[in-house]
Parts: sequence; structure tokens; C-alpha cells
Amino acid sequence: MRYILLLLTLTFTYTSFGQIAFKGFVKLDGKPVVNATIGIKELNLLLSSDSLGFFNLNLKSGTYTFKIQTFDSKPLVFNIDTKNILPNNRYEYNLELNEHLIDEVVISGTLREVNKLKSTVPVEVYNSTFFKKNPIPNIYEALQNINGVRPQLNCNICNTGDIHINGLEGPYTMILIDGMPVVSSLATVYGLSGIPISLVERMEIVRGPSSALYGSEAIGGIINIITKSPDKAPLVSIDAFLNTWLETNIDIGFKTKFGKKIMGLSGINYFNYSNPTDNNNDNFTDLTLQNRISLFQKFTVKRKNSKAFSLAGRFFYEDRWGGEMNWIPEFRGSDSIYGESIYTTRYELFGNYELPTKEKIILTSSFTQHYQNSFYGLIPFKANQRVIYNQLTWYKHLVRHDWVLGSSARNTYYDDNTVATSSGDSINSINKPNNVFLPGIFFQDDWAISDKHNLLFGLRYDYSSVHKSILTPRLGYKFMLNKNHLIRINAGTGYRVVSIFTEDHAALTGARKTEIAEELKPEKSMNINLNYYGTVYFKNGTNLRIDLSPFYTYFTNKIIPDYLTDVTKIIYKNITGYAESMGISLNTEFRTSQFKFIVGGTLMEVSKTENGIKTRQLLTERFTGTWTISYSFKNLPLDIDYTGNIYSPMKLPLLGPLDPRPSNSPWWSIQNIQMNYKGFTGFELYIGIKNLLNWLPGKKAPFLIARPHDPFDKLVNFNPDGSAQSTYENPYALTFDPTYVYGPNQGIRVFFGLRYSIK
Repeated sequence: MRYILLLLTLTFTYTSFGQIAFKGFVKLDGKPVVNATIGIKELNLLLSSDSLGFFNLNLKSGTYTFKIQTFDSKPLVFNIDTKNILPNNRYEYNLELNEHLIDEVVISGTLREVNKLKSTVPVEVYNSTFFKKNPIPNIYEALQNINGVRPQLNCNICNTGDIHINGLEGPYTMILIDGMPVVSSLATVYGLSGIPISLVERMEIVRGPSSALYGSEAIGGIINIITKSPDKAPLVSIDAFLNTWLETNIDIGFKTKFGKKIMGLSGINYFNYSNPTDNNNDNFTDLTLQNRISLFQKFTVKRKNSKAFSLAGRFFYEDRWGGEMNWIPEFRGSDSIYGESIYTTRYELFGNYELPTKEKIILTSSFTQHYQNSFYGLIPFKANQRVIYNQLTWYKHLVRHDWVLGSSARNTYYDDNTVATSSGDSINSINKPNNVFLPGIFFQDDWAISDKHNLLFGLRYDYSSVHKSILTPRLGYKFMLNKNHLIRINAGTGYRVVSIFTEDHAALTGARKTEIAEELKPEKSMNINLNYYGTVYFKNGTNLRIDLSPFYTYFTNKIIPDYLTDVTKIIYKNITGYAESMGISLNTEFRTSQFKFIVGGTLMEVSKTENGIKTRQLLTERFTGTWTISYSFKNLPLDIDYTGNIYSPMKLPLLGPLDPRPSNSPWWSIQNIQMNYKGFTGFELYIGIKNLLNWLPGKKAPFLIARPHDPFDKLVNFNPDGSAQSTYENPYALTFDPTYVYGPNQGIRVFFGLRYSIK
């Protein structure tokens, strides 16, 4: 009888193909894990644990490499030799929680490295994997998939733009690279398009005034671009893609060692688009032609006691043009054929050095030089901007207190050929470059009152050579409801020193003249925002993360270009009333073993009130939504990503009461889909479609560019006050103007690319 039972056991254990039954059980924190992913390398196989945490499979004789993981655990890797499998035995595997995934390390909110959940200031983190779900060549375009952050095009021809956060224009957002303010003012227009996404390790976004730590221009928020560390970067990486519009992007990165202590990371990015296209038949390019190169070099030095020392530099050059389809460089600056031609040259140098002291004291420095040589038809725009920044920061930890004390000094030199840097009248104009020295000191205390309560207080004092003393306080409070849920309240003030000319395109094209009506005062803001951040875990092993933030910002002395008082001018002055930005933002993230949903939406109202009259801000939507939906196949090394955004109508700039174009944009959406195959060692192949719905602006408008047939206004008759006359040839009383723009004028296109890396 005993032999019969043994025979039956062997019969059920070994199939006719000599397979062995293997049974497993997956736990995390002592609880069964539903939908844990079990991968077997040699079989190229993926399966999941069931509703009780169990999994079963049959194996042929041999040795196999297993990898078990969930979205919030560390991967468990082990080998199984079928010779050692005992019949009818259930093998138990305990996973370890991955604290790094749950509590991402952030810097931007407090200038200290701190876990995301422990930060009193809410910080949004987006890593390089997020941006790969919709391949793009630069930071500017990458931001289109982040809720409440919108790349705003300002010109139909040259495609320049800025970044809006919660409806606030580009000058209110400070762009940092590794914590250094190297992109600002004029450089915001072109600087972001020159930062290749391949260099980015992660991006941190803080909404609301951050002037208490970062000073001027951090009035609406900050975007901190953290570049890759040479220690963590692959030995060689290549990412190249091409689309059916013949846009070509190539990223090459590699790291090198210089002796035992110095590690270098090099990056080369090249982008080219040289295929003039006019699908809307207005004889103007639908997309600006671009030829640009960006070179990046970063060094890190290993020192005693692991003290920091890094140095990085970047060179950027771009030649872009848009205009009439038959334009060639020989027509640059002439009135024969209209073209907008922009040459940009930019140098950046930035680094940090931790002093050899017992206390943690870090010196950070940056230097940027930006040259602009542009022609807008006949109108030249030549500008030179130089920014030097130094900051010394002391980090001190006391019992339940984390102090940050520092001093900074920034010198900004800016010169161009416009009225922004001149004095006197148009006849006796004298060039007068802006040269602003801005030293400051700041202090911040993050006080852990208890395990559940944190109180943050910050104060900054700056002394501007133009605006004199400026004080910006900050207050924050965090309450941990439990380990998965918290509430944060932050309030503070912000300020922005005057820097009008960030290349306002409307001031360089058309017939409008720029007028600075008064001596401008620094803009100031007061902000309060509430943040709820929590994770809900479900019995089936999935989870839902919620990030909810109501916000309110009140502005005084805000500078809003006035296009309505005099249709022949753009008038710059401080508003006599106040401006407001208010709303609520919601980000959600839902994960299963194969699906990942990131969905967000922002409701907002951005307005100004003068003389008791409230008006909406131009080019600002009331609702914006974004989504990223990803699916990973179990039995194939293939991912599918569906990304998109949607915007509600926004008020658009018209040229007068007879302008026939709609005064508001329609609802519009850009959607993309991608397939990414990872079945080759070291290689990734991806293919997809951008602008899946083939959305284009102005489908219900008679035209986008006003009077494209007469770009030099040779056929326009003007009234004595400078306004255009309504004539038989010009019934709408318009002048040439390409600033009626709210979305990209680029239709559907297929893209395909290749990634390769050696670790």
C-alpha cells in the first residue's frame, strides 16, 4: 500500500513531460499579497499571486531565477533548482516594504533632503520613467503631462512660450537646475527648450510662493530639475527617435572615471526639424524649424566623510525660424518676405562644495550667459543677459529642530535694444542696461513638535539695488493623521523684482508700440494653501494615492500688459487694484499589478480687479486635466502608455472690436499613445502616435494669423491715433499679428525610437 501511495504522488507531481509542481505563498508585513508579480527569467514568464497570496506552476528540470515584487515592495530575487523541490510543499516568501518608493526624498520644499511624507512643504516628484511614457525632446514639452502646469505658446510663428503654474505666467515661476536659479527672465523663453530630458533624474515642483528660501521670481512656484548623478548613471546610454514630421532627436550619455576620486557624466543632445509644413494653407510655417545642440558635463569628486563636491556646465545653441514658406536666411531683417529668425547662445556653470568643517555648510554657485540675436520681420531684437549667483547654507540639527540658515547674492545684468533698457524719448534715447544686485539672508526652522505635528517658520530679507528692502515670511504646519494620511497648511509671501522684457512677442510684431507708463514697483503676493496627501490600501492588493490642494494667492502691484486701453500700444504699469489666483488641484494615482493610472485635474479662477471691475486673465483656462494610463503585459516584455490633457476655454487676445476671430478658445485636448518593448538585453524599442485626435487650433476661426498676406502692413491705412482703418481691403481693421495662439499647431504624427544602455 505504501508503494502505491508513493507511485500516485509521483504521478501527480511529474507530468508526462517530466514537469515538477512548484507552489508558493507571498506575504508582506505578515499579510498575504494579492497580485504580486512573479517573474521567471529563463522562461520569460510573468504570473501573479491569487486572492489569497498563492501561486502554482509546473517547471521542467533545471535551475530558474525568480523575481517577486509588488508596487510598494523591494524586489526579492532567488534561484530555484528543481532537484531541491519537495513534493506537495508550499514555499513561503516574505517581501520587504520599499520605503524609498513610499517616501521619496525631496529637496525643493525645505532645501534639505527629506522624505516626501515628512516634508512640511508639499512637493510633487516626477522621475525619468514618468517622462518616458510620452517621449519628448526637452523639458518645456515634458511639462504638458503634469496637472496644473501648462506650456503656453505665445507666438504662432516662432513657437516661443513660457510655463504657467495654476494659471500664473512664466515670469512667476522660478526654474532651478540642481537647486540653482540658472533659467530666468529672458532665458525662460528659450532656456527650457534646450534642456534635454535625458539628463533629468527627477523633477520637483512646489506650488505657491517660495521666496522665503529662493528669493525673487519664486512668486508662483518653483520647478527644480535634478540632473543625474555620475555614480547612478549608466556607463553608456542612447535615446533616439524620429517622427513622420521628420523631427529628429538624439540623446547620448556616457560616464568616465578620472582616477579613483573623480567621476564624470557627459551628455549630448541634438534636435533638428527642417521640414517646412503649411497644412492650414496660410503660407506660414505651422511649426518653427529648429536646429539645436546642447552639451552637458558634470563632475563629482569623492571626498573624506562623503562631503559633497560637484561641478557642472552646459552649452546650448539654437537656430530657429518660422515665417512665410519661401523664406530663406538671405531675407533676414528685410521687408521682402516675412520671417522670424532667432539665434540663441547660452552658457551655464553651476556647482556645490561642502566646506571641510564639522558643521554641514555648503557653498553653491552658478553663472549663466545668454545671448539672443533675433529678427521679427524688420524688427531686430538683440539681448544679453548675465546672472551670477552665490549662496552659503548652514544646515543645523538640534533636538526636534532642523535649521537652515543662509546668505545669498545675485547679480543680474540685462541689456537689449528696446525701451526696456533705455531712457529718454525715442529721438534722444540713451541705452541704459539693467544691473541689479540682490543680496539676501534667510532662516528656516522645521520644528518636530511631536511625531504627528510639525511647525515650519521661515524668514528672508533681501536688499535690492533698485527696490531696496524686501521681507518675505513663511509659515507651515503638518499634521500626520496616521502613517498613510497627512494634512499640511502653508502660507507665505512672495515677490518679483521688475523684469518686463522676457521677449514679449506682441511687443515685437504688429503695429503696437511699447509704453512704460510709470516707475514700476516690485510685485508682491500672499498665498495660503491646504494639502491633503493619503494612500488608501484595498484588500486585493491595489492602492489609491490622493493629493488634494486648495490654493489662494492675492497679488498687489501686479504688472499685467494692457492691450485694451489703446489698441496701438502695449502699456506696462502696476495695476491699481489687486489680482487673484484661486482654485483646487487634485492628483490621484491608482495601481494594480498590471495597470497604473495617474489622473489629475485643476479648477481655478485667475483674475484682476481694478476700479471695482473684475476681469479674467487672458490665456488662462478655468479647468485643466491630465492623465497617464499604463498597462504592462504579464507574459510579454511590453508596456502600453496612454497620455493626454484637456483644457477648458480661455480668453484670447483680439485686435479690436471688428476682429472676426472667436474671443474664447474651445475645449481642446492633446492625446498620445505609445508601445514600449523591452525584450532585448539593454535595448528598448518604442513606437506611438502623438496628437491621436489630430486636434488643431482655430478650426472654427476664419484664420489664426491676422493678415498673413500683408505681414509688413504695407496695405494697412492708419488713423491719426495709430489705429488701423477699416477699408475695403481690410474690413476688420487689423494689422499683421501672430499672437492669437493657445495650443500647438501640429497635427497627428507617428513616432518611433530606440533606447540603449550599458550599466
